[in-house]
Amino acid sequence: MEIIRREAVHGLALLLAGVLALPGLTACGEAPDAGREGRAPGPTAADSGWVPIFNGQDLTGWTPKIRHSVAGLDSLETFRVVDGLLTVSYDHYDTFSGRFGHLFYDRPLSSYDLRVEYRIVGDQLSDGESWARANSGVMFHAQSPASMPPEQDFPISLEAQLLGGLGDGPRPTGNLCTPGTDVEVQGVRTEEHCIGSSSPTFDGDGWVTLELIVRGDDRIVHLIDGDTVLTYAHPRIGGGVVNGFDPAAKVDGTPLTEGYIALQSESHPVQFRTIWLREVPPGA
Repeated sequence: MEIIRREAVHGLALLLAGVLALPGLTACGEAPDAGREGRAPGPTAADSGWVPIFNGQDLTGWTPKIRHSVAGLDSLETFRVVDGLLTVSYDHYDTFSGRFGHLFYDRPLSSYDLRVEYRIVGDQLSDGESWARANSGVMFHAQSPASMPPEQDFPISLEAQLLGGLGDGPRPTGNLCTPGTDVEVQGVRTEEHCIGSSSPTFDGDGWVTLELIVRGDDRIVHLIDGDTVLTYAHPRIGGGVVNGFDPAAKVDGTPLTEGYIALQSESHPVQFRTIWLREVPPGA
């Protein structure tokens, strides 16, 4: 509990720094629309070490990998930029047909803070999985897109799951899912695939801010709108819920110390307004 309290204070300090520095600027230097409760959507250029990794104009620096296709090919434009928003769209699809997709940032990372502002919008494709309704994610410590065969569904990775409310009860966001991996929670190794966070439920299509504090395989923290909602440690390769992979990429028991960041497509539209990265020294 003490770790959670310290990280909550850290997350609040980061949020306040972003507001107090130059509150009228976004990654593109333009005045943003107000987010949920009128907060500015993310850090500013004056925040030490923070850099935008989505430029608000195109997908430079990002590589798509859609199931049934090779890395780099997204013939239905699942991932695109619309009105300055990185948009996951299915308006060129007739059916989803299990074509899970991921958009990978172009280099692996180990020790960093990541801040993503997202909203879940529109309607799910009719043949999407029931569990994928109002469901997306940010994968991290992921294998490279080039190492995924065409038929692989999800990258071996950790997933900060992004869930929208369905209007019928609690459905927290910022959970952890573990395709081909496992972690320790409060010092105990678990192979549970999805671990719930303590976040509130967000119904509707308002903007929500996810922050990840990632320190190699030593410590990982999820924050939602500045509040710590989940803490865990020592991820490693192992477990299931990933199919079609190259066995050479899945050596169970291997510590997961670094990897790629990727945005997910699972059959429900989602948009990302800002994506900010701050690399920090290992052990910081």
